[in-house]
Amino acid sequence: MIRFLTAGESHGKALIVVIEGLPAGLEVSADDVSAELSRRRLGYGRGPRMRFEQDQVTLVGGVRHGRTLGSPVAIEIANTEWERNPDKWQREMSPEAADGPTEAPLTQIRPGHADLAGMQKYGFTDARDVLERASARETAARVAAGTLAKKLLAALGVEIVSHVIQMGPVRSHGERPGPADLPRVDENEVRCLDLDAAAAMVTEIKEASKEGDSLGGVVEAIAYGVPIGLGSHVHWDRKLDSALAQAVMSIQAVKGVEIGDGFEVAGRRGSAAHDPVTWSDAQGYERTSNLSGGVEGGMSTGEPVVVRAAMKPLATLNRPTLATVDTATKEAGVSFKERTDVTAVPALGVVVEHMVALVLANEATRKFGGDSVDEMARNHRTFVEALGQGPVGA
Repeated sequence: MIRFLTAGESHGKALIVVIEGLPAGLEVSADDVSAELSRRRLGYGRGPRMRFEQDQVTLVGGVRHGRTLGSPVAIEIANTEWERNPDKWQREMSPEAADGPTEAPLTQIRPGHADLAGMQKYGFTDARDVLERASARETAARVAAGTLAKKLLAALGVEIVSHVIQMGPVRSHGERPGPADLPRVDENEVRCLDLDAAAAMVTEIKEASKEGDSLGGVVEAIAYGVPIGLGSHVHWDRKLDSALAQAVMSIQAVKGVEIGDGFEVAGRRGSAAHDPVTWSDAQGYERTSNLSGGVEGGMSTGEPVVVRAAMKPLATLNRPTLATVDTATKEAGVSFKERTDVTAVPALGVVVEHMVALVLANEATRKFGGDSVDEMARNHRTFVEALGQGPVGA
């Protein structure tokens, strides 16, 4: 099984991710990880930090001469601000007791963030003890881990693409991209293939920016080539859709997750809410639609796995207006501003891609096993060939 753990704070020295369970022989480089991290910085409406943050990647362990060893892989993503602004961050975020406490702790909590609940939970008196770790900067480490998961899935013929389907009130009604469309999606400034909708999204972002406000939206990730049988119906925590929902819901600012057409079919009658199954000697079993998003009974069906995530508007605003309280003085005020984006929805799609990849890669290793990529690919190939021999149970 694949597990990963991230460590580090937004303005700390670095983010670290350790990935366990990858088979040996997976080709990987720091450039591969850097390329995916650069995609995370895409999107109209991002703040200035995205322009100067370079995500300096170092493969610390688990990789030799460009191939995984089967041992845990450790990746460091250096924080360029740590070196660029040492007088502030190297003291502010120092791990050394001699460098603290902070002379001016943050006590004016920000509504919509983890600040107040985190301070109350852990007994902190400085909101920075919470917000530095709660920051969406942590998703860079997830993307690094997901890069390796995507490469493992590619060895099994699985490819994942994401796109934006809604920005604020503007919704796309265009085509669903396939794997070959991913470069075209990334080239669009809001990562939307529906060009009319994309233009309206940019306009919406500009209007929100003028008013110092923020926008949320919805992204969709589609995994193509997912083999039948990932996940299981036998336990609540083995179901593929529950694992996907947990992984995607854990992303900062995500408040809703949908598998397939989940919310839409909730308003239909059963006769129009499920995917009919057909059989032919040439094609075997086929579903004539994919309302289920490629998952039935907690297991993948062989259809594309479709996951949507709804992101709330960012709570940090360029024109702070949200009422708040200073936890030290209890005086009323408005939330303070740190550098912020108008929207991070285009980047969310990239993060969702990688979280979906991590879940699918974990289930693939559980299903097909193998100490090396070649062994895992052989096991996968044998399973697929056996399914193609005839009806279930033959």
